[in-house]
Amino acid sequence: MATRDGDPRPRIAHIIHRLDVGGMENGLVNLINHMPAERFRHSIICMADFTDFRQRIRRSDVTLHALNKREGKDLGVHVRLWRELRRLRPDIVHTRNLGTLEAQVTAWLAGVRARVHGEHGWDVGDLDGSRVKNRRLRRAARPLVGHYIALSRHQRDYLQQAIGVPEHRLSHIYNGVDTGHFAPATGETHSPLPPGFVDAQSLVIGGVMRMQAVKAPLDLVEAFVLLRERMPETFPRLRLVLVGDGPLLESARSALEQAGVAEQAWLAGARNDVADCMRAMDVFVLPSLAEGVCNTVLEAMASGLPVIATDVGGNPDLVEPGKSGILVPAGQPPDLADAIAAYAEDPQRRAREGAGARARAEQAFSMEAMVAGYLDVYDRVLQDRR
Repeated sequence: MATRDGDPRPRIAHIIHRLDVGGMENGLVNLINHMPAERFRHSIICMADFTDFRQRIRRSDVTLHALNKREGKDLGVHVRLWRELRRLRPDIVHTRNLGTLEAQVTAWLAGVRARVHGEHGWDVGDLDGSRVKNRRLRRAARPLVGHYIALSRHQRDYLQQAIGVPEHRLSHIYNGVDTGHFAPATGETHSPLPPGFVDAQSLVIGGVMRMQAVKAPLDLVEAFVLLRERMPETFPRLRLVLVGDGPLLESARSALEQAGVAEQAWLAGARNDVADCMRAMDVFVLPSLAEGVCNTVLEAMASGLPVIATDVGGNPDLVEPGKSGILVPAGQPPDLADAIAAYAEDPQRRAREGAGARARAEQAFSMEAMVAGYLDVYDRVLQDRR
């Protein structure tokens, strides 16, 4: 049946805090770009605002809405959200992460009967979901959520065991990766690295992340500096590439300068050519203190890079030790340095596990499987509403 504007496609209102560079936001954009256009319309409602990241959305029929939430408590933002939902009249509301969970109440008050909530990652103040206040909020909102989506097994188990979400209202859907865009380097690959930064003997250790505490970029910087003492003959060949922006960017730059190794590091800031940046790397490192299912790990795997990641959240779902990379304890720069040193000294291992990472990305984390999983959830909640 056609809606009041004549378009028969159901509308999904995706509610997020802010549309900016980030793994969850990247996953949302990938989903919209790859979902069949004839199935659903999409509106992205940002509790705060949006940035030029919106230009990555390839569909012209997606609408964006900024509610301009003030810092801290802003009860008025829920009034503005209610009005926006009443105007849009979406068939489905899809909130993501704890920061927008309260919007489930607003959506219920606005008359939206099909409601989905996704758990994509953890907050730096609550790395495992154990904070009592947050658990109470999740449990209080549980009756209003029609269906949950967990990206990792860790989050799926948490929702079932700690929050009490029944199995029939919970789906586990991995992020997908565009294995055409993110692919291993070839002889004709363009390098975005600064002129003269590397030569034929260089080994590039890279990371792509938001420069904030939960991603622990300073742990990677510390590990890199430790390598100077652990492998003095090899260290002059090593290069560190950090792609991403955030509050800890200048702290990372300062730490490298104070250690006297700034000339061996490139802190690139936010980039639109992440795929090219990854093709310029030899080993990928993710030092996070907590994770859901990390898009950049999937992109690194698709790029044919062995991955060193911390043993937290959804990282064990992605990285198979000895086949596509290695897992190390979080918050332990010396262990991170040991792992980097092992790959630096073993080119055969880098090649073998890089090929294994690419194969796993193609087989287990396709974009098609991700889209099919979300379509199944959306169809299910629409059927339940009827």
